[in-house]
Amino acid sequence: MDVCTGAMGCKTSVLVHEAKKSERALKAAILIQRWYRLTMARIEMRRRCALSIFQSVEYADEQAQLQLSSFFTFLLDHFTRPDADSHFFTSPQRTNSDLTEYENSIDVPDSYYGPRLKFPLTPADANAILDAFKNEETLHARYVLQLFHETRKVLKEMPNITQLSTSYTKEITVCGDLHGKLDDLLLIFYKNGLPSEKNPYVFNGDFVDRGEHSIEILIILFAFLLIYPNDLHLNRGNHEDYMMNLRYGFTKEVLRKYKVHGKIILHLLRDVFSWLPLATIVDSKVLILHGGISDTTDLDFLNLFERNRVKSLLQPPKSDSKDQTKEKAPSTTPNKHSANQNVSGKKKAISSTEASPRRHNFSYAIADEHQRFAQDGRNAGSLSATLVSDPDFEPEPTQKEWQQTLDILWSDPRSQRGCTPNKCRGGGCYFGPDITAKVFERYNLKLLIRSHECKQDGYEVGHGGKVVTIFSASNYYEDGSNRGAYIKLNPDLSPRFIQYQVSKKTCRQNLQERVSTVESSALKSLREVIYAHRTELTEAFMKKDPTGAGRLPITDWAEAMESVLHLQLPWRTLRSQLAQTSPDGRIKYMTCFYDLKVEKPVKEQVQPALVETVCRYRKDLEIIFNFIDKDHSGLISLEEFRQTWRLFCVHMGIKIDNESINKLAHSIDYNKDGNIDFNEFLEAFHMVHRLENKAS
Repeated sequence: MDVCTGAMGCKTSVLVHEAKKSERALKAAILIQRWYRLTMARIEMRRRCALSIFQSVEYADEQAQLQLSSFFTFLLDHFTRPDADSHFFTSPQRTNSDLTEYENSIDVPDSYYGPRLKFPLTPADANAILDAFKNEETLHARYVLQLFHETRKVLKEMPNITQLSTSYTKEITVCGDLHGKLDDLLLIFYKNGLPSEKNPYVFNGDFVDRGEHSIEILIILFAFLLIYPNDLHLNRGNHEDYMMNLRYGFTKEVLRKYKVHGKIILHLLRDVFSWLPLATIVDSKVLILHGGISDTTDLDFLNLFERNRVKSLLQPPKSDSKDQTKEKAPSTTPNKHSANQNVSGKKKAISSTEASPRRHNFSYAIADEHQRFAQDGRNAGSLSATLVSDPDFEPEPTQKEWQQTLDILWSDPRSQRGCTPNKCRGGGCYFGPDITAKVFERYNLKLLIRSHECKQDGYEVGHGGKVVTIFSASNYYEDGSNRGAYIKLNPDLSPRFIQYQVSKKTCRQNLQERVSTVESSALKSLREVIYAHRTELTEAFMKKDPTGAGRLPITDWAEAMESVLHLQLPWRTLRSQLAQTSPDGRIKYMTCFYDLKVEKPVKEQVQPALVETVCRYRKDLEIIFNFIDKDHSGLISLEEFRQTWRLFCVHMGIKIDNESINKLAHSIDYNKDGNIDFNEFLEAFHMVHRLENKAS
């Protein structure tokens, strides 16, 4: 009996011990799981915050571009005459026969080993182009011009809104923004197959700008368009716009790669872009367009007006405000694809509906400023005295045509109801789920596929599954910043998402390192924006710090940052990475500017606000220099600089006296030869990160 009792006691103690051991193991597992989830949540928060910074800075830059569009339009219309062949876009119009003669006059040397194209193109030609670009070769300018010339012929025969059907194939592939990311396009073709009759594609705009291989992407897409015009479809994006290309890199890329024939290539592409279709509809149920919709979107109207008149959405119609309400009826000139058809493919009489009274941020104000600029030009000096002659303008769109196109190429969805101006971008609108429902009911739609916004996972679904954003440029802001994706649309019209990410450096980094790289790059961009607004921010800080203590509560600091920058960022979260904190928890606000300085401070005393203005508008000033520098020597005279800067200051409302402008001009004329070297100018106002230099 005692033996039994002892044995049972031993077994019980063993079981208790095992139970406690299991309990400790379970607690340890739970703790590890909590730690892992917390760590991943923090990493995810950092990644999303970095993406938010990138996006806010990008949209602020777009807004600045739109705000300056009237000034660029003024320069386009007046600074460079139609006979000034040094300008990118105002070279004389060429007829088809003239262009063919020009192309044929370009010799292809025997030393050129790239693809030699013959038209009509074959799939073998497209494969040869792909192989050449994979080997970092350049297609000869003669073939580029011929390719674009043939592409324009095909595009001119296409309707504004393309009608597709899944009945002829199992699935249609839809791709979003590529933005010059050739590796992404090649990866899509590798994973999904090349375009063909059995493998149709829709590319939803923004093929160019930002990336380094925009011209290669255009060549590839246009080549497949010529081979499979019924199976590869291209929608226009907001970056298929020659004035956007001036700022965001495509113009510079073409001129760098095609030094001799670059200007005529750009001039031809200006027209090609204007002929790109505006939207695609699949099975009368799925609407595919680049940006979005508004409360006044009229697909029947968009289907029939002369789309090629909208050369740039940054150049709104200049017609008098009284005439803007008198909308011209859209053209009903038939082509082989559509003749007075509505979006359902049925014949319909189009009525000229009233333009929406809703005004976008920059829409109407731009056109009204031309007369004022012309007057300023008369008063600015001898250079500007030649600006008031009227060049031969191309036919411009009506206000309604321009506004309708602006809305579908620039708008973004939001979860809030209604339709409001898109304040972040400065153009287009925000449209809510009620607007989506309204448009869907009117046109009997099921799904809207759009692009236009970088998404961390390459896609995003909103408005109760009715709106899908697809973005195909991976690593858009920085290596590791986002995935790319494309959509497979089956006959049931249920989208299937395929994600990917082009990996180079990032494949050798762990998740923590990738996020740190993205975060560091985002903060660098943000600090540059902060420094460029130093004077305004300092004034905002001082208003909240009347005693001049140099410190502010975090709430006041965050309010001041947002009141000046308007970036809608989580400033409280970012405070530790942007400014130093005193022992009492207050923000030492002047430390926001500590990490940055101008590369080469000007030698003479120049107004600080002027220095910051130049830093802020370096990209825009680069464009302005190109307008003035007609011989592309890289030099402009001091007088040209002064007069242009005065006009720029008038437009921006910057109060700077002539003496400050003269000091600025002389300070960057380092060799004192009476000319300003553009490279010297940019270097004089290049921002550098001092802490990074110390670390390196």
